[in-house]
Amino acid sequence: MSLPPKPQVKPARPEFSSGPCPKRPGWSIEAVAAKAQLGRSHRAGPLKAQLKSVIDRTAALLNVPEGYKVGIVPASDTGAVEMAMWSLLGARPVDILVWESFGKGWATDAVKQLKLNDCRVLEAGYGELPNLHQVRGAADVVFTWNGTTSGARVPNADWLSATRDGLVICDATSAAFAQDLEFDKLDVVTFSWQKVMGGEAAHGVIVLSPRAIERLESFAPDRPMPKIFRLTKGGELIDGIFKGETINTPSMLCVADYEDALDWAEEIGLEGLRARADANAAALQAWVDQTPWVENLVAEPSFRSNTSVCLKIVDPAIAALDDKAQKAFTKRMTQLLDEEGAAYDVNGYRDAPAGLRIWCGATVETSDIEALTPWLDWAFAAAKAEL
Repeated sequence: MSLPPKPQVKPARPEFSSGPCPKRPGWSIEAVAAKAQLGRSHRAGPLKAQLKSVIDRTAALLNVPEGYKVGIVPASDTGAVEMAMWSLLGARPVDILVWESFGKGWATDAVKQLKLNDCRVLEAGYGELPNLHQVRGAADVVFTWNGTTSGARVPNADWLSATRDGLVICDATSAAFAQDLEFDKLDVVTFSWQKVMGGEAAHGVIVLSPRAIERLESFAPDRPMPKIFRLTKGGELIDGIFKGETINTPSMLCVADYEDALDWAEEIGLEGLRARADANAAALQAWVDQTPWVENLVAEPSFRSNTSVCLKIVDPAIAALDDKAQKAFTKRMTQLLDEEGAAYDVNGYRDAPAGLRIWCGATVETSDIEALTPWLDWAFAAAKAEL
């Protein structure tokens, strides 16, 4: 069976993974190696200073408010979220917002592991958001600003009262540096530098507001606390965590890689990072709008992510297939793209509906998105011809 003609131009960088994400333009291991202080203890003065430097630069780039504290913690964004939940929840009622797999994971932890009393789960399907205005002001709330596996994000924080009593724990891992996080409404913000900044995996970042710090120092949860989750000692915040004294041993090679990403990001500025992600998502959406076989999984434009863009196949012949067959189809599409070196890692998340997921964060070039779309058309036609 003959396949349709292949496009003539491939993306210069075919990496479109949603985590770990593409490296910054012009990245080289030599540039990172020049910054890396290897073979020494992370407790040594110069290495601790490097850790403190990337903390301070992160806070400055994100415009973190005065009085908030930023720290590097173990186990990527997942570790940072778990640290916040296990350390802070239980003092008040809790509302968990769920509209994709990671939010669902936080809800499972709250209900089945922490066994919190008065814990509500407000859930919506992939591509949608729950009714945000149902969140109780007296309750602590846990939510994912940008659903990496669904492509749906909150458009703003207007639904959170500035005078609310409960704390707000925000998983911002694929939103930080690309979307406008309203820190004055958020008490805990977590992310990993492997997303929008294109850093290496395994390290998380946690940002605490003064209200979160007050809760940490006044509330002792009635549960065992693993060492890597402990943010206080003797009822006081372990301040060293926020000065480069990490809880466990960090990879200084990863820290150097993040420092390299910060050098690039500071040249562009926060608005520049957001503008790059916006331009990438707009280029992809422009193709979606004129392509009959595909649609954005998120119907409401204001809810659409500008980083982890999720697409569904609406061609009648494919949409009529059952879920297993649809996932097999998208897997075949992504295999074809991978074999051609046109796009890597663009299949939808395993728990999400069948479809494609294309990273449009700030490290991606818009020209590569534009070069990708003809290849998506080719892969769709080629996979369909095999049915």
